[in-house]
Amino acid sequence: MQLNYRVDTLIERLRDDLSSAGYSVDALDALWGVDAAAALHRGNRLPARRALARLDGGGRLGALATLFVLGLPADVALALPRLGVAGAVELGLVDDSGRPMLDLRPYAFSDARGSHSWWIASDLGEVALGGAIPEGHVLGVGGASMTLSGLLLQEHVRSVLDLGTGCGIQAMHAARFADHVVATDISVRALELAQFNATLNSIENIEFRLGSLFEPVAGERFDRIVSNPPFVITPRVEGVPAYEYRDGGLVGDALVEHVVGGVFEHLEAHGVAQLLGNWEYRTGVDALDRVAEWVDGHDAWVVEREVQDPALYAETWIRDAGTRPGTAEFESLYAAWLDDFADRGVTAVGFGYVTLRASATGLARFERIDGPVGGNLAAHDWLRSASLANAHLTVASDVTEERHYWPGDEHPTVIDVRQGGGFGRTVAAGTALAAVVGACDGELSIGAICGAIAQLLEVDEGELLEEVMAGIRELVITGMLLP
Repeated sequence: MQLNYRVDTLIERLRDDLSSAGYSVDALDALWGVDAAAALHRGNRLPARRALARLDGGGRLGALATLFVLGLPADVALALPRLGVAGAVELGLVDDSGRPMLDLRPYAFSDARGSHSWWIASDLGEVALGGAIPEGHVLGVGGASMTLSGLLLQEHVRSVLDLGTGCGIQAMHAARFADHVVATDISVRALELAQFNATLNSIENIEFRLGSLFEPVAGERFDRIVSNPPFVITPRVEGVPAYEYRDGGLVGDALVEHVVGGVFEHLEAHGVAQLLGNWEYRTGVDALDRVAEWVDGHDAWVVEREVQDPALYAETWIRDAGTRPGTAEFESLYAAWLDDFADRGVTAVGFGYVTLRASATGLARFERIDGPVGGNLAAHDWLRSASLANAHLTVASDVTEERHYWPGDEHPTVIDVRQGGGFGRTVAAGTALAAVVGACDGELSIGAICGAIAQLLEVDEGELLEEVMAGIRELVITGMLLP
């Protein structure tokens, strides 16, 4: 898909207008204040409107924010002087009356290449529309997509596939560390907006292809695959909307099963896939056991972040589309969801992150973690060949230690090693393991540290080394100790 010269010229003018107005996350937060910004994240635009009213509209920046963040009419000529009203209409940003037709907002992030910002266009949400969103809605940058982009491995690779690109955000992130990115989607509109976003932000190494799942890349392989697929479990009955951005059209969690099982045919040797997904708990069957079957012996690191009961899951996704409780439509959809879960014996739904690799080195971690998530494939690979006793390790900068004492006792009853980032883990450490971790400054090997501690504690050096080795390995693979 290619934009024509006329559209490229209009997008260039739009880029100049947004840049010259200082249309950024920080500028908007400063314009209406942190409280109004927080309210917007909750879907409430009234505090921002009141703040702009006190500023008599907020000038050009206020006009941009009113149009494209709040989704309300404003002075288009003031907001976009170079593009102009006619250009804004031609690009589909506003209609003939000047009402906004798209959400277009700044997006800021940091990655291994530093801090950066983009402008991201998507369809208007339920607040701006004043009701439920249409089935062809193209979603903007949400919490799940930001989490996935934050987890992406950022080593340079030749090729990346973004499966189900939506507004293009994962493809754009991947383009920062890949020579070439292929972005696919079943939605023509999603691809148009994704290409619009790439062009607006001067990203040139993404190729957009129309089609379902792996069909547009039949026979091709990639170094990396990323996907925030349409994984939401939706009843396949008449009257239930099928939203393209979240519903893959299959029964239950079959869409995620299909993606997980299919990536290995499209990964280069040792290539990595990073995905989001939902999976079902069924009567007598653990969801992560089912995911393990999908992986079929390949390297896998699966982290479940959240589990919802069927009722809460149904409520969450019905509300997500803008249908409100108390209406007849809500009750009808709610019943359809609960009937669907009951028919298949679904007792709960899990949500999480999947990292897969086209190799079989024995990596098989299926975890439930309530906190920030990160995976460390490099640490896993290093441990496979390293002599841990001879390794010189350092404590990660975000790791702290907590000690708990009974009143009056000299020695702690509990020692916790805590991680601020990464997995956000808390590890209960015994005296020996805590002492080893505390001495890991890179100067001495693990064996030498254990020897010194064994002398202090007057215990056998070999027994102490054996006691702490499993704990040291776990701390390395979770990023708390660094080679």
